[in-house]
Amino acid sequence: MKKQWRLVSLVSLLSLLLGGCGKEFQSTLIPQGEAAKMQYDLLILSSVIMVFVVAVVSVIFFYVIVKFRQKKGQEHVIPKQVEGSHKLEIIWTVIPILLLLILAVPTVTYTFKLADVSAAEKKKLDKDTVVVDVTARLYWWEFAYKTDKVVTSQELVIPTGKKVYLNLKGADIKHAFWVPSLAGKMDTNPENTNKMWIQADKAGTYNGFCTEFCGPSHALMQFKVKALEEDEYKAWIAAMKKQDGKETAATAQAQQGEEIFQKSCVGCHAVAGNDSRPAAARIAPNLANFGDRDMVAGIADHTDENIKNWLKDPESMKPGNKMTGKYGSLTDQEVDALTAYLQSLKVTQ
Repeated sequence: MKKQWRLVSLVSLLSLLLGGCGKEFQSTLIPQGEAAKMQYDLLILSSVIMVFVVAVVSVIFFYVIVKFRQKKGQEHVIPKQVEGSHKLEIIWTVIPILLLLILAVPTVTYTFKLADVSAAEKKKLDKDTVVVDVTARLYWWEFAYKTDKVVTSQELVIPTGKKVYLNLKGADIKHAFWVPSLAGKMDTNPENTNKMWIQADKAGTYNGFCTEFCGPSHALMQFKVKALEEDEYKAWIAAMKKQDGKETAATAQAQQGEEIFQKSCVGCHAVAGNDSRPAAARIAPNLANFGDRDMVAGIADHTDENIKNWLKDPESMKPGNKMTGKYGSLTDQEVDALTAYLQSLKVTQ
């Protein structure tokens, strides 16, 4: 039994230590933007208040145990009763109220700041205002830039140091949008549009997740947020606007892959960054910048091998996805050609 308790204590201690570990691209404890910092400040404030309350109560508790413990020869002595003490009643009523006020004021203030998306609701948007329609689907993410008329999937590209306003909606069932290091969670519902904003202070790639259970590949419904410096972001937008999907593949193998793509894949996927189709027609991820991505299917490293595995058997990598069974079997040569073509889909800045 003693060994078991030692093991439990060790596991508990390790869990506590590992729970505090994190990196700037994925941890709520290392905020990388204004929204995340406000929420982090509230987390710290509420934790400090809770620790203070626990500490005070614990000190009083042990003081009472020691001070009023039963002593030999005083078994029948009754300590002085404080029931009905107005002073004590006032103290333990006023103190919790003060603590709640200390927590409530910044909470309410930050709630209104985080909910302020008025800049994205103007009839005529300012040219520098970045508004993105985010659509969550089984099991991938689409990002349509309302102000710049370009579409991406699985990777949200944003400028650093600027608020990016998001219109969140679910295309099929309820999902939830969360980039831990940049902002809190927000549901994406099929029946209404939720709104929020995020901001990244410095360039980098941040991990995003779906946090609402949505099916067998819920845990695999991931995406990236790439924050670029302002000049790089503008160059990327300009390049995406020119990406019309008519670029010729550079190699003979890639050209063969393009032919296969046009026969088997183009009915669902687009390869134009300036995709002008209505949202209802965009039933599969936009592949305009596929060759620039960091991940395959949102979960695997961007390598030729993983692309080929995905093309051969999507179900083995992401169960329940809507790509499975939508095209016939491919030979190894066709898979190699398709891989070469997909890898050639890059945005030239």
